[in-house]
Amino acid sequence: MRLIGFLAALLLAGCSLLPQGGAAPTAAVVRTGPTVMVATANPLATEAGLKVLREGGSAIDAAVAVQAVLGLVEPQSSGLGGGAFMVYYDARARKVTAYDGREAAPAGATADMFIGPDGKPVSFRAAVVSGRATGVPGVVAMLALAHGRHGARPWSSLFADAERLATDGFTVSPRLAGMIAGPFPQAATPDAKRYFARPDGSRLKAGDLLKNPDYAATLHRLAFLGPDVLYEGSLAEAIVARVREGEMPGAMTLADIRAYRATSRDALCRPYRIYVVCTTWPASSGVAILQGLMLLERTDIAERGPADPLAWVRLAEAERVMYADRDRFVGDAAFGAVPVKGMLKPDYVDQRARLIGDRAGPPPRHGNPDGAGARGRDWTQEPAGTSHFVIVDARGNVVSMTTTVESIFGSGRMVGGFFLNNQLTDFSFSPTDTDGAPMANAVAGGKRPRSSMSPIIVLDQDGRLVAALGSPGGNSILSYNLKALVGLLDWKMDLQAAFDLPNLVARGERFSSEPDRYAPGVVEGLKARGIVFNNTGGENSGLHGVAVTPNGLVGAADSRREGVARGF
Repeated sequence: MRLIGFLAALLLAGCSLLPQGGAAPTAAVVRTGPTVMVATANPLATEAGLKVLREGGSAIDAAVAVQAVLGLVEPQSSGLGGGAFMVYYDARARKVTAYDGREAAPAGATADMFIGPDGKPVSFRAAVVSGRATGVPGVVAMLALAHGRHGARPWSSLFADAERLATDGFTVSPRLAGMIAGPFPQAATPDAKRYFARPDGSRLKAGDLLKNPDYAATLHRLAFLGPDVLYEGSLAEAIVARVREGEMPGAMTLADIRAYRATSRDALCRPYRIYVVCTTWPASSGVAILQGLMLLERTDIAERGPADPLAWVRLAEAERVMYADRDRFVGDAAFGAVPVKGMLKPDYVDQRARLIGDRAGPPPRHGNPDGAGARGRDWTQEPAGTSHFVIVDARGNVVSMTTTVESIFGSGRMVGGFFLNNQLTDFSFSPTDTDGAPMANAVAGGKRPRSSMSPIIVLDQDGRLVAALGSPGGNSILSYNLKALVGLLDWKMDLQAAFDLPNLVARGERFSSEPDRYAPGVVEGLKARGIVFNNTGGENSGLHGVAVTPNGLVGAADSRREGVARGF
């Protein structure tokens, strides 16, 4: 009866029938080891989440505490001024829900707002620090929506660690110090210079103590007055005033902020071999991850392994097909049909999978899935900011959440001790492509920009948790998540080893990777099959996740960042 109920839930979420076969071996009944786990990009955030869980809090409670700390100690990646996507697993109901806290364009945003006086798109460096870059923040509204349904502790009790760290100060990490000293336009804004300055005017360095009394005051108000503090009153007024300053002012109004609503629905799920993979809906790019898995299921990648160059050719070619469709068709579904069902239709995937061979061919063109319509190709930059965390509570409930202020320090503009997002630069700067076809991701008032964020939860056929994971990384998120899933589910690697595999990002004509991470001979084998890396400077993934094993939960944190996974 449980299986019947789970199948029904999947069908409601748009899933086809599950494949035949036994339950996933990694989802065996847990008898020993940790049953609670938090994996985040910063040890202070991990500890804040664990503290909430030790006090009997739920995964959602811990997520609120984690986000509050991340916004302080990792402001280059996420914060109260940004947005997020989340998938939530209810262990009792064996159901996965997708939450959308993506930022929204103000009603006054226009399709040509990033077009300059010369009729050409403005430079990204100019746009990213402008008021026009900022959308209405959504992460607080999303967490409040989920907390109202799944919270076990009072909202007011979830901000104490973050408020204490903001008041007493925290030690600047090497990664944050590198961002402060980096060549990013947001790090050079007046707000960022002021915030990150030492008493002598020089920039903060790793090991320095950083206090943020403004952020502490904001958290105090947020805790005791509730989430509406961000959406009305003096804080909302300050956000509007800040985005309306400068040469390219934004159009945001108080009415835009008050009108913002986070949303939720049954997660977007599809079977993959003996598993079920669940993620978020457009404007997220979760549909592309599922299409990538379906493409790989039609290859022999599972019979190969990470030491086989042909396995990486399969992965690269599947990614190129996946990106060709994603770049063409995915946007905010409330503003134009996104062919989710068409992109995941088995006979369409069969057709697209024929493009995957033993060597890299020319860049694949987009397909023509049912319901697609005429769309232009969107080369939105979507830089590699963002953070991902996973939480499993004592009841077995799970949060997998990707959260962002977009690129480094968002727009570089601060209000209430936190940075505002530059998320509207995720829209296509041009509303049409060179032949006049409309962009699925063109700017429009009230619209949510397309995002590569795609948090993942994996279940077995009985609806039990197998793993939860996700990554930051801009457009490369799709590749990072896909690689991790292949390592975990196909190559049967432990989660940390799957995360530590080389990242290979294949999109159009470009192949970006980490040659030093491959097994001997793989790079040479790839070159012989037409894959030559255009970029070998490293890939900015931040994979974090949790997997179920017979000995309890195992957490993993990407070795490329500063995160940790801990449990009890």
